Amino acid sequence: MNQNHQNRFRSLFVLFHLCLLFISTTVLAEDKPYRTDIKTLVIVSHPYPERSVMTKGLQQAAESIAGVTVRNLETIYGFDTRAIDGAKERAITREHQRIVFIFPTHWFNITPMMKAYLNDTWGSVGPGLWRGKEMMIVTTAAGGAPTYGKNGRIGVDLDEVFTPMQASALHAGMKYLPPLTFQSISSSQLPNYQQALIERLQLG
Repeated sequence: MNQNHQNRFRSLFVLFHLCLLFISTTVLAEDKPYRTDIKTLVIVSHPYPERSVMTKGLQQAAESIAGVTVRNLETIYGFDTRAIDGAKERAITREHQRIVFIFPTHWFNITPMMKAYLNDTWGSVGPGLWRGKEMMIVTTAAGGAPTYGKNGRIGVDLDEVFTPMQASALHAGMKYLPPLTFQSISSSQLPNYQQALIERLQLG
């Protein structure tokens, strides 16, 4: 086989594999019933995955949307708060326009792995790290009106519990989107929670 034939064969080989990649990507996108035009990174965490119902269901909802990348911290890193690969997570974050955190309210806070993620991915870089990006939190809580709201035990709404997350977003130069919070959660309402998340993620 002469040099020209070899070059032509290589070109055809590369073109063939590019076509296969395009087809497989298209099929994967078509498998998802929903789509968002905003490239979205969803960070999921639950301190007790084996007990997770709501968080797992919300993750599944996010995974049903083309244009959304989902990373479950416990699935990737286990429970080792020192295992977060900050450089890798920053590289992934740079590829997305909107960052969404999904977690259960854990003693009026985010989960340990999510805190470690923020420490290692965001904490080592100065102000304006994610300038121009958007951030949203999605959280669930067993407590309801007796706990949250001006007449509740803690005197603030559930979304106000996570004011530090808003501060983190603003410090990083991000637009902080209205949180999506579910309280007095019930497994029978999970489809409604999932639909609410899908609708929010589809918004441009």
